[in-house]
Amino acid sequence: MDTLSRMAAYVAVVDAGGFSAAARLEGRSKAILSKYVAELENRLGVLLLNRTTRKLSLTEAGQSYYSEAVEILQRISDLEASVQDSHVDVRGVLRVAGPRTMGEGPIMAAIMDFVRRSPQVSLDLKLEDRFVDLVEEGFDVAIRISELADSSLIARKLAPLRMVVVATPERIAASGRPSRPADLSAVPCAIDTNARWRANWGFVVDGKRQSVPVSGPVEANSPLAVKMAALEGIGFAMLPYAVAREEIQAGRLEMVLEDFICDGAAIYAVYPHRRHLSGKVRAFVDHLAVWFEDPAHREAVGG
Repeated sequence: MDTLSRMAAYVAVVDAGGFSAAARLEGRSKAILSKYVAELENRLGVLLLNRTTRKLSLTEAGQSYYSEAVEILQRISDLEASVQDSHVDVRGVLRVAGPRTMGEGPIMAAIMDFVRRSPQVSLDLKLEDRFVDLVEEGFDVAIRISELADSSLIARKLAPLRMVVVATPERIAASGRPSRPADLSAVPCAIDTNARWRANWGFVVDGKRQSVPVSGPVEANSPLAVKMAALEGIGFAMLPYAVAREEIQAGRLEMVLEDFICDGAAIYAVYPHRRHLSGKVRAFVDHLAVWFEDPAHREAVGG
């Protein structure tokens, strides 16, 4: 029997005014409680209770121990309640990392909708065009837009992500419209160095995956910068549809090689642990998953 259990038995006996009353309140036998208190006294080497057939009283050491024990047990109870609540209640600071492209568009709309619906959550959002180390940097969740590499992290797929190859009408007229993915090796391209594929763009040709090496005058660690390069007519670019959607709809960019684009890229919520997942993280990830089940929201990312 551990010390805390003996301590709790002692406090229960004192609070109830005797072993019999404590046994009734605690749903335990009088003999068990008497045994626990005796073991506690033996461990401490002092007498805590003066026992008579009619009355129970505390010794001086017993009174001092009782006062401290009540405080310790209450602090433990408060700690357990706090930890349990933090894993059930949706509250506290939620630290989220993601790419700068999340600064606008459907993913940010989903995140802000969660904040609006969760008044006890404070969002600490960091947008950087790099893969953060969730554990080392203390993030609760990261939003990753990619084909997910093998990882010790837990990942939940939120929505498929449509990739497109785009260029301005002027660039297509000057370089020629590619008819096969291999044609991209002979035209200038703007390369997103943050993407896993970097300068080797993946396609499906005749049912098989094919990697096409590309090059060009612009490499940037941001799809927004790559999109700007494409808009300036500098070259072709591979981008998430959500990033280029407005420009495509307005005719400023045109899609090419649509029949050869690989499936597999997606939006993921990534977090370090599955066990004892906090309420705020679980609620946040669940909210994003439900959000992207809406056909209108999924269409916004080309899913």
